Amino acid sequence: MYQLFERYFPNVILLQDRFIQSTIETIYMTFFSGLIGGLIGVLFAIILVATKQNGILEKRVCYSLLEKAINILRSIPFVILLALIYPLTRLIAGTTIGLNASLVPLTIGFAPFFARQIQNALLEVDEGIVEAAKSVGSSPIDILFNVYVKEGLPAIIRASAVSIISLIGLTAMAGAIGAGGLGNLAINIGYNGFKTDVAVMSTFIILVLVFITQWICNLLIKTVTH
Repeated sequence: MYQLFERYFPNVILLQDRFIQSTIETIYMTFFSGLIGGLIGVLFAIILVATKQNGILEKRVCYSLLEKAINILRSIPFVILLALIYPLTRLIAGTTIGLNASLVPLTIGFAPFFARQIQNALLEVDEGIVEAAKSVGSSPIDILFNVYVKEGLPAIIRASAVSIISLIGLTAMAGAIGAGGLGNLAINIGYNGFKTDVAVMSTFIILVLVFITQWICNLLIKTVTH
């Protein structure tokens, strides 16, 4: 088996330490940009749900402004977003290239997408349950967290799975332009260096990360629905 692998993936064997490092970098980018962007996204989603028309804290101006901002950010292709926020990236990270610098555009790119996913998940909650909570005098905070979030938890986890998988794709794109990770390995060494086996293995590892993410989220869904 090893001889067969060595025959078809010779460069992968030579670069095995680089693969380990790149995988760790991809996980690093996904975790921290997902954590920060996720918190921002959840906050935005809760505000959108609370301030929508007939919402528990209806504020049409606030809802309209935030929704338009999210739509605009979601509409910008990630590669263009990387270029547009170079000054902000340099201000925050002190540089526009490298692992830590990538967290800025990844977070900004992820947050509005995640916000919309979580908003849709929260809106799946039966309005009858919300009205029942209002009728017994529950406060807006109680309704948001004990009704919307609690009842919508399975949908929130499903939305998180989709969002994290999308984020892994963004890290590969960021890596392709110098941020490190498996994207950098696949493009700069695999594609540009004419080492097809490196590109194939990088893609395979990214797919493994995607499958692991989906598997964990499926387990969480089963846990919260039993």
